[in-house]
Amino acid sequence: MAEKTKKRFKKLRYKYRLVLMNEENFEHRLSFRLSRLNVFSFLTFISLFWVGIALYLIAFTSLREYIPGYTDTSIKPEIYQLNNTLDSLKSELYKNSLYIDNIKLILSGDVREKTSVKNPEASNYDHIKNSKSEADSLLREELENQDKYNIYYHETSDIYDVSFIKDTKVLFTPLEGIITNRFNSSTNHYGIDIVAKRNDVVKAIDGGIVILSEWTINTGHIIAIQHAHNMISVYKHNSSLLKKAGEYINAGDLIAIIGNSGELSSGPHLHFELWVNGTAVDPMKYISF
Repeated sequence: MAEKTKKRFKKLRYKYRLVLMNEENFEHRLSFRLSRLNVFSFLTFISLFWVGIALYLIAFTSLREYIPGYTDTSIKPEIYQLNNTLDSLKSELYKNSLYIDNIKLILSGDVREKTSVKNPEASNYDHIKNSKSEADSLLREELENQDKYNIYYHETSDIYDVSFIKDTKVLFTPLEGIITNRFNSSTNHYGIDIVAKRNDVVKAIDGGIVILSEWTINTGHIIAIQHAHNMISVYKHNSSLLKKAGEYINAGDLIAIIGNSGELSSGPHLHFELWVNGTAVDPMKYISF
């Protein structure tokens, strides 16, 4: 075996002459003395050289982005940030959709049946089996009814405390006219009706953001504004609207034209409602008409 190995190694070192001649006259042009070992070493060097060039281009240049499976590492933080932003936007959109849906239910007039937003941890006590006195039952019923018609509730706030309107706010009169129908919660009339001249303009009582500006069958052209302190003003039965949802407006800005739109309207007038923390309040107690 050792002799065979030596013979093979010697064959690798045997010299061969590579001669380049002119095909027409067989003139000697160029010649090389080569061995199998020289050829093998040269081919190995050329192969390693080109492999090194390819690895360098893949590792240190932008050409690697064109190779399947490779991506720009600087994009990963941006993708992660965009995913987090998208998740946050989806969550906020879902919350805003629920909020707008509750407002629409209130504006449509179905307050008692459809706008209840209860605290599931505090409003249902049926699973607690204990002896309940009459005073306990009355107290529980009072607490449940306080949050029964709220579209917004915070545990630390008193939903009936609207004294801040008188103390810190000077609200504009939405329309100068004659009040024909007053606030009466017992008849589900959660606002006041104001009759004025044809084509009179309706003004915003305070600055805020328009959260609703559309037409419904019952209320016609309706616009609602979200103000500070969880206060919402609602203007119904207009002939046309001057602001769109999402616009920020200042106190006293023109927002609509008085009209007689909607099936619940019997003549040209403005139906105006004022809601604080999801509870309808009498506008005449806080605005001078």
